[in-house]
Amino acid sequence: MNKEIEKENFLQLKSEILLQKLEIESLTAELMLSKNDNAIQNNQKQKRVQELIIVNKELTEQKKEKRKRTEELIIANKKIDFQKDEKQKRADELLIANKRLASQYHQKQKRINELLNVNNELDFQKDEKQKWAYELLQANKKLVTKYYEKQKQDEELIAIHNELRLQYNIKKELSSELTVAYTELTQNEESLTNHIEGLEEMIFMISHKVRQPITKILGLSNLLDEPEKYRFEELKKIMSYLQSSALDLDEFTKELTVFMDNLRSNEG
Repeated sequence: MNKEIEKENFLQLKSEILLQKLEIESLTAELMLSKNDNAIQNNQKQKRVQELIIVNKELTEQKKEKRKRTEELIIANKKIDFQKDEKQKRADELLIANKRLASQYHQKQKRINELLNVNNELDFQKDEKQKWAYELLQANKKLVTKYYEKQKQDEELIAIHNELRLQYNIKKELSSELTVAYTELTQNEESLTNHIEGLEEMIFMISHKVRQPITKILGLSNLLDEPEKYRFEELKKIMSYLQSSALDLDEFTKELTVFMDNLRSNEG
């Protein structure tokens, strides 16, 4: 009777062991599937990081082009300022020459008045009068010549003034373009800075929050390579740890997805 009871107990114990073995195999298979899914997700994340690095390089190139355009505009602005100074210098010289001509004209006019007075005084002296008349005629011709020269110089001054005004308008337009280019460059720099900070934060999250649960899962997986060394309760506890680590990894995956969505929204 006792042998039959012992036999039944042995068979029951053997059945429980087989059942536990089947459960362990099932849990092991589920763990392998979870590891494969995690590897696929890690590959996808790595691919996204590479894409973000490429975008960062493109933004850097755009920043260089904008900076180059700004430098070219600054050089053009300096050239225009130099031309304006030269034109202003020429205009000042012409004004000085004009003042000299005006002074000469007044002196000639004064001389004419003196000659007229002398002519009135020497009216009775015909020969002398004719002589002074001749001198007055010559002086008048010179004054006429000076007048036309002065008129020509006035026209040159007007042309220079118009050219200076045109140069000023061009400079004003270039200054506006420079302001717009600087504003765009500042906005791109701010966007690039935010983008890089987002990438750094994402890399920090991946390197710290992902590494910890993966390390736990790998360590626990190594323990399951020889399950016969552990009791059922120990194996159950190991599986509980595996499940907890997998849940932590899943939670971080959700956080990372939300973070990447927010990063895309900020870029938009």
